[in-house]
Amino acid sequence: MDSALDSNVLVLNKLWQPIHTCSVRRALKLLCLGHAQVVEAEGASKYQTHDLGSWLESSAEKLAEGVVRSVRFAMRVPKVIVLAMYDQLPMKEVRFTRRHVFLRDHHTCQYCGDCLPEHQLNLDHVIPRARGGRMSWENIVTSCFQCNNRKANKLPHEAKMFPRKQPEAPRWRPLFGFRRGGTMDDSWESFLY
Repeated sequence: MDSALDSNVLVLNKLWQPIHTCSVRRALKLLCLGHAQVVEAEGASKYQTHDLGSWLESSAEKLAEGVVRSVRFAMRVPKVIVLAMYDQLPMKEVRFTRRHVFLRDHHTCQYCGDCLPEHQLNLDHVIPRARGGRMSWENIVTSCFQCNNRKANKLPHEAKMFPRKQPEAPRWRPLFGFRRGGTMDDSWESFLY
């Protein structure tokens, strides 16, 4: 069973753009150090920020589910925090993995267009390795087993099979690396969409 300290908190930069998630434990450290403030919704489109002191006061008035307790106080678990200083979006490269290629191509064979589960998909080299093709974002596409076998060791023009879209490295998006098994809180919706 996960403790409240391990649940997810949405992290916003100082421009209120989502940049990633962290554990409640990490969010409370940032709050205690003065590097972040808790964001609390007050109605549909109004928000209030709290430093550690005001969050403790607010928590004392509205204790509900998701509480962290110590000997001296009880505090509500924050759902969203905003960083005090950081105003950029971190630019990261998406790691080249089989799963990320499938995500980039929406689990769709790039030759026949069939959308299939992962266990029925394969990776295909647009330019075969035997002909100098590399293992890179720009040369790998998702394919079904039938199309991969039919294309075999041929170039696209030889097999008359062309990818539906030009393969390229995906652009990193905030929350691309959202922690697996985590759940998104309803209070995040206005920041994500």
